[in-house]
Parts: sequence; C-alpha cells; structure tokens
Amino acid sequence: MVVGDFPIETDTLVIGAGPGGYVAAIRAAQLGQKVTIVEKGTLGGVCLNVGCIPSKALINAGHRFENAKHSEDMGIKAENVTVDFTKVQEWKASVVDKLTGGVQGLLKGNKVDIVKGEAYFVDANSVRVMDENSAQTYTFKNAIIATGSRPIELPTFKYTDRVINSTGALALKEVPKKLVVIGGGYIGTELGTAYANFGTEVVILEGGDEILPGFEKQMSSLVKRNLKKKGNVEIHTNALAKGVKETSEGVTVTFEVKGEEKTVDADYVLVTVGRRPNTDELGLEQVGVELTDRGVVKTDKQCRTSVSNIYAIGDIVDGPPLAHKASYEGKIAAEAIAGEPAEIDYLGIPAVVFSEPELATVGYTEAEAKAEGIEIVAAKFPFAANGRALSLDATDGFMKMITRKEDGLVIGAQIAGVGASDMISELSLAIEAGVTAEDIAMTIHAHPTLGEITMETAEVAIGSPIHIVK
Repeated sequence: MVVGDFPIETDTLVIGAGPGGYVAAIRAAQLGQKVTIVEKGTLGGVCLNVGCIPSKALINAGHRFENAKHSEDMGIKAENVTVDFTKVQEWKASVVDKLTGGVQGLLKGNKVDIVKGEAYFVDANSVRVMDENSAQTYTFKNAIIATGSRPIELPTFKYTDRVINSTGALALKEVPKKLVVIGGGYIGTELGTAYANFGTEVVILEGGDEILPGFEKQMSSLVKRNLKKKGNVEIHTNALAKGVKETSEGVTVTFEVKGEEKTVDADYVLVTVGRRPNTDELGLEQVGVELTDRGVVKTDKQCRTSVSNIYAIGDIVDGPPLAHKASYEGKIAAEAIAGEPAEIDYLGIPAVVFSEPELATVGYTEAEAKAEGIEIVAAKFPFAANGRALSLDATDGFMKMITRKEDGLVIGAQIAGVGASDMISELSLAIEAGVTAEDIAMTIHAHPTLGEITMETAEVAIGSPIHIVK
C-alpha cells in the first residue's frame, strides 16, 4: 500500500459498468447496500458504446437509405438518394451519448459511487484501483465482477487500420466500396448487412456450414436468401480465412473453399470470430477465483464464484455474450448478496439477431426438445397470413411455437420476420410464467398487429387455426 493510501470502505464493489455491472450496482443500492462501481472506460461498457446500441443505430440508418431507394412498389420514388456518412456517424454518436449520460444519472440517482480506473484484486476483500496518476485501495464485503469481453484477434489477421474488429467497423469514416467479413455469426451478419444497405459490396467468409449457426437452418436460410437478393453480397460457407496482405489502397484476403485457394481485394476486412472474456488482468489468481481453460469464471446458480463473497456475471461466465443476460445475472447477484433466494434460470432468455429478416429464439427448439425426449407439438404460422406484415410489405418469415404435448405448456419459440426482436418478449414471459398455448390463444391481441401472429400460432398449436387452413 502506498503512503497515504487509506482504504475506502464499501459494502459491494462492482467492477465494470456495462449492462451487467451498472444494473447490478443499481439493484444492490436499492437493496440497501453501499455500492461503489469501478470502470476503466466509458459508462455503459461495450454494449452502449461500441456494441448493441451503435450497431442498431447504424443498421436502422442503413434500412432508411435502402427504403428510400426501393419503395417504387408503394408508388414512392426518390431520385439521387445520397448518404452523408459523417452525419450518420454523428447521429449514431448522439444516440450513444444520450444513453451513457442516462446511465451516469441512474447511478448517481441511486447513490452509487462511480470510480474511474482499473481494479486489481489484492485479496478476497480488497482491490487496488489505478488510473494514470494514482492508486487507491478499496475494501469490500462483497464484489461483483462484470468486466465483459473483447473481440478475439486471429494470429493471421492482426488488427490494423484496415484489419478491423466490430469497434473499428462502427467507427469507419466512410462507406467502404468493398468489405470482407470473416465470421458469419450475428455480429458479422448484422454489420455486413448494414454496410450492404449503404451500398458496400460485402463478402462473408463463414467457417461452418451455415451463417448464423446458433439458429435453426430454416431461419438462417431466410437471411442468407435475402442477403443474396441484394446483389452486392457474396457468401462463402465452409471457408477458411488464411491470411491478409495490406496495400496502400486496402487489403487482399486469401481464403480456401473446397480445397481451392482464392483471393479477394477489399477496402477493409472485418474479423468477427467471437469474443474473449476479460479476466486476465484482474489478479483473480491472487484470491483463488477458479477459471476454466478459456478464462471463463466458474459460478453457481447465484453467480457466486469459488470465493464465497465474490460474484461474476455477463460475458466472463458461461453462456452467450448477451447484454440482457448480463443485466439479468446482475440482478441475481445483487439479490443473492442481500440474502434473497434468487437463482439463475436461463430457459426464458431470448437471443436476437437484427438481420433481414430479424431472428429471435427462446427456450427449446424443436430439435432440442426431441433430444431430451419431450413429446411436443411444433406449431407454425406464416407472416404472409398477417395483415400488419402485409401492410408493412414484410411478409417474409414465420413463427414456430414449441408446446408440451401432454398439457400445452409453452416451452420454446422461434421467430423469423419483421419485429421478431420485439415479439419474442411475449414468448419469454409465457415460458417464465408457465403459460399454455390455450392461454395465449384466448388472450385478445390488437388488430392489425404483428402480435396477432403469436395468438395465431397458439391457435395452430391447439388445433384451431383461423387464418390458415388446417
């Protein structure tokens, strides 16, 4: 301890102010704890600053541009539609600033102390927080680690001005003429689609059999088909990205498909092959917090680590790197510290991709339920039979509802279509609350809305569909 470094005491110390950390801090404060939150970067973490929020803003701007150019079928024709990408980036930044400022206001409003710097564990009840100029010791009764993750860097694709990760892709100063995307998961697909809508020629290299491998093939196939229909997107599956050469003009990417080596020239190459947990510079080994070989923190159902007063949430623990998962776990950890009987239950956690069309899934898929020996009914309803989807000129897609055959209990759902990201919440609630298909079918849904698709799918599940022939 440096001279004059008198420890500052707090009840609960939260490390990381992303969607997991700041939510945990607020909930802990609401439960009567004195809370300090430590953040080395900007409040809001990856999600608000260089992830979920700015990417959706960019995606929305791309949709606006695309719609402005292609609405002739509705009798709307625009000429010389242009993009001022500097203005797009300024608008995107304004969205981020509003939200990060909101987080600061929420933390202060809940009397959470905000500390800037990097935290390093000294022992199981204290950390050193360091910035460029000073170091301060904080002692705590409990700690919640919420340090998030960072993009994985491939040895053959080291990050430069032209070899970029998702953060770099969101900060481009111009719309590239051509972009190579390595990885056809949700980040690569979302950002690739956004730039394709701005007019960029996009080449997606996916190592697996399909893009969006976490979703059912009938869902990802819709996205693949729509990307190809754009005319400026090329998709290579079972592709091995081998290396990149930079030139003064851009990059040349070498890849292999079916044993044949190919090259493609582009302005940039975007690498989106997953994320790595930020657990390597916290001093966790100092206090005996157990990690897996991948650097993931081992936790129990209350987010407690192998050290009983230290908790971990978000991207640094098992499960998908989803902001809403981190927020959920943050509440569980804060409540567990307060002595409440809160436990993790992931069945009702949805996953969403803001692709074209949007994809969303929650609970069991048909294949997963069958693999566990559950007798199910898999009911399906098309967007094309919904009045609101027709009026939006967005009839591509379907909803599938998975119910338990013996009692009609909703145990899963998959949606591919416009508004899927919003519609999935009703199905998450159904799973969480133990709702049956009959309950949903008997719930009056407003007309004309996309929400009616949920009711119609439930009617299929109970054998009484109205708007499709049985």
